[in-house]
Amino acid sequence: MNWYFLVLKKYAVFYGRARRKEYWYFMLFNIIATIALAFGDGLLGTFDPETGIGFLGLIYALGVMLPGIGVTIRRLHDTNRTGWWLLLILIPLIGPVILLIFTVLNSDPGENQYGPNPITD
Repeated sequence: MNWYFLVLKKYAVFYGRARRKEYWYFMLFNIIATIALAFGDGLLGTFDPETGIGFLGLIYALGVMLPGIGVTIRRLHDTNRTGWWLLLILIPLIGPVILLIFTVLNSDPGENQYGPNPITD
């Protein structure tokens, strides 16, 4: 849970590096929250099956969009890649798979152009 709040505190930080733990705990909590909010939207009757999202889910998605982009860019920096690689998400099928591989890779050892290794901080 602390990793989730750490990302929210750095909601508009697009520089530096984020370790795998920070990125994946944030994503895990987002998945859990999204499922819970979809259930809540279903109970409240605000879930729209055509769009696949309800009112609560939409508000949450908008609220965590900027922190999610920030932590993903910092995660790419940790593997010594520029944040522009995030645009791979726009390529159907193959783009998200490549981005997933980049986020799973181990940190670039030592200091790189984006800062010191966050594991040693």
